[in-house]
Amino acid sequence: MNRYIKTVKSLGALVLVVALLALSTLVVTRSIATGASGLPLPSAAVEARATPTQAAQALVIEQPITSSNVAQTGVLAPVYDATAAVKQTAPAVVTIVNTQNVVSPRRGIQGQATSSGSGVIISKDGYIVTNNHVVENQTSLEVIFSDGTTAAAKLVGTDPSSDLAVIKVDVAVPAVAQFGDSSALEAGQPVLAIGSPLGDFRNTVTQGVVSALHRDLQDSSSQGLQDLVQTDAAINEGNSGGPLIDLSGRVIAINVAVVRNTGTAGDVAEGLGFAIPSNTVSQVVDQLIAGGSVSRPYLGVSSQLITPQMAAYYNLSVDHGLLVQAVEAGSPAAQAGLLRNSIITRFDGQVLDSSTSLPGLLAGHKVGDSVKLTVIAPNSSTEQEVTVVLQAPPNV
Repeated sequence: MNRYIKTVKSLGALVLVVALLALSTLVVTRSIATGASGLPLPSAAVEARATPTQAAQALVIEQPITSSNVAQTGVLAPVYDATAAVKQTAPAVVTIVNTQNVVSPRRGIQGQATSSGSGVIISKDGYIVTNNHVVENQTSLEVIFSDGTTAAAKLVGTDPSSDLAVIKVDVAVPAVAQFGDSSALEAGQPVLAIGSPLGDFRNTVTQGVVSALHRDLQDSSSQGLQDLVQTDAAINEGNSGGPLIDLSGRVIAINVAVVRNTGTAGDVAEGLGFAIPSNTVSQVVDQLIAGGSVSRPYLGVSSQLITPQMAAYYNLSVDHGLLVQAVEAGSPAAQAGLLRNSIITRFDGQVLDSSTSLPGLLAGHKVGDSVKLTVIAPNSSTEQEVTVVLQAPPNV
């Protein structure tokens, strides 16, 4: 029996169903705010404006375990002050209003509608990063700053594969957010999400933790999203494109989607939000600002992560790495001699296991780069190194 993921995108309220793994369905919502029957919500001015501060220090307050800081449940709650982080980053968070044509297949353009999402200012020159699905199909874009003032914005470039986009305003910006290092994230680390849920509650702050790393989500309308940060910080319609920040106020991810439920009666999910790691965002944004598009290298293999359980069951010679399931003809992997059932244990010296991501490692390289793969050939237990010259995907 197949497992499905339903992906709900706001524009047009279109529900797309895609096959996944087994037994149930997941509803994944790209968090852009729309109104009833798919009609987007109207915009409203942001009420408050915070002042940037220095990076917060000593935000985690160590306290003795006493009855006063233990919840009624008997569980010790984490104690930390996030206000400095919010004051530093909130002024750089914006609401993005996307005006697009309403098109009828039979009657053509029938009018216009608006939808809204979030974004974050990343440059004093007015560059703002958001999600591709926040700005897709736009005829015009408007930005609402944290103090309620507005400015017209223009589209700089989009990357549907990563669901990222860059827009630009030609006015003075109130603040600029700083990126953190997403490779240093750990499960359980406190994080904050800032954005405009439902399009009206602008600069809303929610808190949670990093729930997991290197998550993948499938999406029938695209190639899916890979190597995501999972968080239980509340992410709702309209939060897409807003920042996920750490307690120093640095952007460690861009919020992108939330899993609502499994699609079966009674199965309702809470706290399953997902965000694009900041290191991925930085790499994509640099290319979008430089040229309006992204040149992304590929290897040309389909693979499955090897776990210790899988290695024991199939009597594999290693308990980590990627088991190659298919090699695309003419791809860099094929030219390097990789075969089906080969095992890739290292990528340019980096061990491949549950803490790493092949798409993330590829994103750190450009087309034309030579990388070394450590490979175990089928029916062998000996590792050998092969050199692969990365290429652009076909038809790009």
